Amino acid sequence: MTETMLQAASPTSAQESPRRRSAPPDERGKWWRFVLILVITAIVIIPVVGVLILSVRPGLGSSATGATLENFQHVFEQTNIVYWLENSLGVTFVTVIIALAVAAPAGYVISRVRNKLVSGYSLVLFIVQSLPVVTAVIPLFILFAKINLVDNLGGVVIVYVSSSLSVSIWMMAAYYDSIPISLEEAAWMDGCSLFGGFLRVVLRNSLPGVLSTAIFCFLLSWNDYLIALVFLRSDLNYTLPIGLETFFQQNATNWGLVMAVAVVMMLPPVILFAALNKYFSVGGIGGALAGR
Repeated sequence: MTETMLQAASPTSAQESPRRRSAPPDERGKWWRFVLILVITAIVIIPVVGVLILSVRPGLGSSATGATLENFQHVFEQTNIVYWLENSLGVTFVTVIIALAVAAPAGYVISRVRNKLVSGYSLVLFIVQSLPVVTAVIPLFILFAKINLVDNLGGVVIVYVSSSLSVSIWMMAAYYDSIPISLEEAAWMDGCSLFGGFLRVVLRNSLPGVLSTAIFCFLLSWNDYLIALVFLRSDLNYTLPIGLETFFQQNATNWGLVMAVAVVMMLPPVILFAALNKYFSVGGIGGALAGR
């Protein structure tokens, strides 16, 4: 009888084992996604690795062999890269602060107020956003030349702020739309003013949106070449992209020096992303309306 029971149970076990061993479709497709992500990551990282390798290789006329820091020593001791770095950092951070100070309340108005005036303002922002910056460079240069803002870092800041505001306002408005207005109404009932509710409720819960907008403005100003090329003339007022251009020569280019400056340009964005990465969280107000 025992043998009969085992024989009766064995087909069931044989039928169940393949089902247990077969992985679900999601599990079988994961390795394809992993390979795709790996390939994309390699495509992005390979140029960066190439820049790092070339920056530590001996340059033209060098007697060093193997990896060396002569290129970095040369650019810091015999060029004005320190001034270029200070100019780029100063212009970029001032641009970010001014753009956020204007975009945060402007985005709140677009997100919360619904009337023809605000809709027209949104349409104007959309039109301005669609226009390339190069269309305004020459008129701005003529205007700035009359008020002594050419070859002036303040003039460059004005252009950077104006060129980044439209997108910054749209980004802030889009994030404000994800915050329920019920939170503000609760704050108003507790005695908060309209501006107080904006500061204490909306803006306080919009840190990921603020950081995304700040990084957008940072990268736009940090990587700009065209505006700085048109408006800056003296060597001490150059930003890093314009300073990098001075290393290119007509007949021969010392690529070791060029890549050393490129590494210096890459460091601030990398440090910024590494420092702010933990603050990019979504769903911070997910339980704010629980029980309502």
